[in-house]
Formats: sequence, C-alpha cells, structure tokens
Amino acid sequence: MRSFKCDACGYENKEGTTICKKCGKPHDQAENSQLLNMRYDGTSIRSKTRNRSIIDKIWNFFSSVKVGVTLIAIALVASAIGTIYPQEMYIPQTVSPEAHYREQYGLMGQIYYQFGFHQLYGSWWYMVLIALIGMSIFIVSIDRGVPLYKALKYQNPKRHPNFLKRQKLFASYADYTKEDKKQLLSNLRKYRYKIIEKDGHFLAEKGRFSRWGPYVNHCGLIIFLIGTLLRFVPFMYIDDFVWVREGETKVIPSTEQTYYIENEEFIFETYGDDEEDQKFAEILAQQNAPIAKHFETSATIYRDISDDITGSEPELEEVKSGNIIVNQPLKINRLALYQDSYQLNEFQSMSFKLHESGDDAEESIVQFTVDLTNPSREYTFDNGFRIKLDQYYPDYELDDGEPRSKTNYPRNPGFVFFVYPPETEQPEISFLAIGHNIDPTQENDYKLGLTGFDVRDVSGLKIRKDLTLPILGVGAFIFMIGLIQGMYWQHRRIWLHPTDNKLWMAGHTNKNWFGLNKEIEKIIKHTNFTMPQDQEEKQHE
Repeated sequence: MRSFKCDACGYENKEGTTICKKCGKPHDQAENSQLLNMRYDGTSIRSKTRNRSIIDKIWNFFSSVKVGVTLIAIALVASAIGTIYPQEMYIPQTVSPEAHYREQYGLMGQIYYQFGFHQLYGSWWYMVLIALIGMSIFIVSIDRGVPLYKALKYQNPKRHPNFLKRQKLFASYADYTKEDKKQLLSNLRKYRYKIIEKDGHFLAEKGRFSRWGPYVNHCGLIIFLIGTLLRFVPFMYIDDFVWVREGETKVIPSTEQTYYIENEEFIFETYGDDEEDQKFAEILAQQNAPIAKHFETSATIYRDISDDITGSEPELEEVKSGNIIVNQPLKINRLALYQDSYQLNEFQSMSFKLHESGDDAEESIVQFTVDLTNPSREYTFDNGFRIKLDQYYPDYELDDGEPRSKTNYPRNPGFVFFVYPPETEQPEISFLAIGHNIDPTQENDYKLGLTGFDVRDVSGLKIRKDLTLPILGVGAFIFMIGLIQGMYWQHRRIWLHPTDNKLWMAGHTNKNWFGLNKEIEKIIKHTNFTMPQDQEEKQHE
C-alpha cells in the first residue's frame, strides 16, 4: 500500500489516512471551516483504499455494510417464510410430506414444499446464507477494528492545532492560573479519566473499552453462527425419530447401530370416571373418542458390544432402563429419548383359514398366521396345499381404483393371496382386507377367511442430541456483553494544549454529547475555566 509523508511532522501515513497518526494534522485543506470526521480516528481502511486484485474485490464486497444488511434481510425474509407452515419435523411422521402439504394447505402448500421451505433451516442454501453473513461480519470486524485499535493504542497527547480547532467542543483560555490548571487535572482524575502527558500537553481519556462493543457483538454473532453451522455435523446434533412396538428391540437412529432400545411396555391412560376427572365431565361428554391423560414407554437401552463385522448379529449389553415420559426423557451418552407420539392397537398378526367355497359350515382345510411386520411370502402344508402372499399392503387404500399402501405400518392390512391346490400349477386369486373378501374371477373353489388377529401399541420416540447449545449460549452471552458495553459507556477524550499565553481545550466523544457537556461542567467547577463552545451549533448560527 502506498504511503505519504505528513508535511507537519514528517510521519509516513498509509494511503487513505485523513488525520496524521502521529501529530493529528488533518490532511485536507478545510482548516477551521468544518468539524473533523473522527470515525475510526481518520485511519486508513483497507476496503476504502485497495481495489486492485480479486482478493481486494472480494474483501471489499463483504466489508460493505450494505451487503451485510442485505444478507441479513434475505435471511430474515426466508426465516419468516419458513414459519408460514409447519416444518417437516412437526408434521405427522406417518404421512408423506408432499401429500401432507398438498392436502392440508392446497396449492400454496405444494409450492411451499416444491421450493424446499418445509426443510428450510436444514437446507444447504440457508446454511450457505448463514455462512456468508458470518463471513461478512468477520471481514467487517477486521477491516474496521484493526485500524481503529492501532489508532487508539498509540495516541499522542500533543496534537496539531488544526486537529484541536476542528473538534466539536473547543475553547481557548487566556486568563487562567496554574492553580486552575492543577484543579482541572485533579477533577479529571476524580471522574476516572486516565491522563497522559507529553511536553506539557495532556490527553484525558475514559471509556475506551466501549469502542469495542460492536466488535464484541460481532464476535458473539460469529460464535453463534458457528454453533448453528455445527448442527450439520452428525456427532454434534441429532434430531431423529423412531417407532418402537411393544416387545420390539430396535436400533436407535443416528447412533451407527451402537445403541438399541427395547419397548417393554407402552402405558396409556385416558380421562375417565375418576373423581379428579369429574371437573372435565362436560368436555369429555362432547368428545367422540377418549382423550389421552398420560402416556409413557417403559424401555431398556442396550449397547452392541460385538465385534464390528459386517453381517454379524449384535451382542447387546444392557446399559440403562427407565420410563420415557412426556418432557421427561431417558438420557444416555448425551442422547435424550423423548416420548413424542403413539399408535394404539396396531395389528401385529392375522390368522386365516382356507375352506371350500360352498361349505356352509366353513370347515377349515388349512390355517395359518401372517406376521404383519415380517410376513412370509409362501406357506406350505402337509396336505399339498400351498398359499403364496403375492401382494401385501400394510395400510391399504384405493387410489383411482388402484390399491396402494398409505404408510409402511400395519394399520389397515390388505392382501393378495395365490392359492395352489394339490397337484395344481394354476392358482386361485383372493383379495382380503378388513371388510373385504373378494374373488376376482368368481370361480374359486376355495375361499380364505379371517379367523382372528393380535394387536399391540407402538411408541413414537424423538431422538435428540445437541452439543451446539453451549456454543450458542456462549455466543449469545458474548453478544449481550458487547451490547451492554457499547450502549451504557462512551469513549470520552479531552485534550489540553498550552500555547505561549493561552490554554486550548478540545473534547470529543463517540456518542452522548449531552453527557460529556454535563461532565465538563463538573470538571471545570471551582476553576476560572468556562464551558467549551459547541462549534457545530456555531456553524449553524
């Protein structure tokens, strides 16, 4: 970067400097016609002086306050759109997101889904936007903060006359005594000013740390944004869901098949005739279905201690057991399992019998049971009959005349069976579902019938792990420190410049000029000094 020499003191200043770093002489020719711009103390700002290489252009782009504000505005608008409809994590786990948004919210819901707003806060472009905001904050902090730090750290009490005359508060005193000056310095110390002296020139300063409030804010925001981005790292953040049936042991998602959970029992209670429930009697009478009062899962958590061999059976060791209640999770290794939802009376198995179509007594030829969570595809019998399960619809429905399954959970099972009589290669086809027993050809000699079923409850558990919360908390705490630091304190400076027969006084603060004026009134008390004149008001007169 090019530099130029101050014609008053000979100090080499960087290009873009408006006030000499050593003596304080302004480099413009305005003399006393206008006040000095004391923002960053006139130091050279990289983004204002360098625009040559591609790095300079990128740096200047992200150091622009307009760019930073625009990025934040885009993030705020996107975040607001993300709250119009529920995010995917908050819709029922048993439905297709695409179908849910289309059916619940119509065309706008379908557009909302197509544009990816249903997973907004985890989308790649939203994370890129957050990263760009963090980059902008970081570059702005370096671009402005480092030059300001250098300018304030090496302040020279002896300043050029034009520097003092062009401060907002300025006064020249001819009639004063050494006792007045001594009392003035004593009062400055009384009000906690730090005084630096050089060749009889004085700089009284207080509250410099308040200038770093915005930069502490930036530091807190960057830490907060880093914590947000770390939610994409699997071991730092887990937000998953699992259905576990009673008596079933299932791997806990997102644990790399290390931990398993067994649902020993699902406990469900409703409001009923208990004395304590009588106050809800009127409301309960209006309901067509029971209202849940309490539900929980009695569970055991296991750890797989077997050798990590692909295809090997897990060897489970119990590590913890307990009840999972709403808002009272079961925790293990920083994982928290929350009771989220439930499914009552899910079909576990169905039993069927085969009999002749014209047999009024329906005497069974064969009987068999279908495990609805892991059905066999073929059933053979000693009498030569063979039954093949050709199609299985766990949650059967008709869609434009075509059978399909709404979900993978056995809530309304439907079956297409092929029945092979002995020594016959041509099967008879039968369709069975609850309330349906269809012979497509109307020529079957044999008929299948439902004889019974078993049901069990299913517990829906939310799996949570969040190691980013401490990072987010630290970021928010640092941000609040910077906010208080910059809001309740001010950086105040008073210069005393002796001449041959006068004493000049100049004052500056980064904000709250009213407070500085009131403080100077107290400082010059018991002296012959008068209040410095506000030169900004003088210019407007």
